[in-house]
Amino acid sequence: MIEPSPGPPQPAKGPPTRQSIAGRLAWLEPIDPARHAPALYEASHAPPVDPALWEYMAYGPFADLDAFTAWLTRCAGSADPLFFAIGAQGHEAASGMAAFLNIRPPDGVIEVGHIWYGPALQRTALATEAMYLMARHAFDELGYRRLEWKCDASNERSIRAARRLGFAYEGRFRQHMIIKGRNRDTAWFALLGRHWPWVRAAMERWLAPANFDPGGRQRSALAAAPLGDDDTPSI
Repeated sequence: MIEPSPGPPQPAKGPPTRQSIAGRLAWLEPIDPARHAPALYEASHAPPVDPALWEYMAYGPFADLDAFTAWLTRCAGSADPLFFAIGAQGHEAASGMAAFLNIRPPDGVIEVGHIWYGPALQRTALATEAMYLMARHAFDELGYRRLEWKCDASNERSIRAARRLGFAYEGRFRQHMIIKGRNRDTAWFALLGRHWPWVRAAMERWLAPANFDPGGRQRSALAAAPLGDDDTPSI
């Protein structure tokens, strides 16, 4: 495990590779269209469809499985973004996606994005664990110093998720992109390596089996608030 150091800043060990990442609840696998396309298409396009799932993405929804598979094949050939399928332990079918992107090992900076969950994964502990696993991989295994999260400034669901997971708001980039014919202001968040130990501890406490009652309801909410500019713990 790589812990933050008070010494000179160091580059990351390298870019993330096409390796699976496993947790207690979730698994992440590098995208394989032959393996993942049918289940991912079903999760993202079959009723009941989440009307907001593709609203803020630069792509989708797709006309049919063939169109979705063609797009997923392009995703599989990309190293940056590096796309992963997300599913539940004990089940082969994937139900969501996420990616590492804007990967800059010399600066120790990486971003997590292209995140979507099918209805079965939304607002679940598995979805939270998937983000925990990606952050842990970036910080503890690869030694990144900064994990970024960017989203449409109108996407309240993504903004709430970023704050809940411990990312600090850094500003609004106005007229940053044109997405599907409309202007996109981008809300910019980041989690720093020196804050990660406190955020990691909060996430691990929340994910612990003891935090959930027999019906699967959380006993305590996750509040992985980031540290302040003075590095004073706020969790």
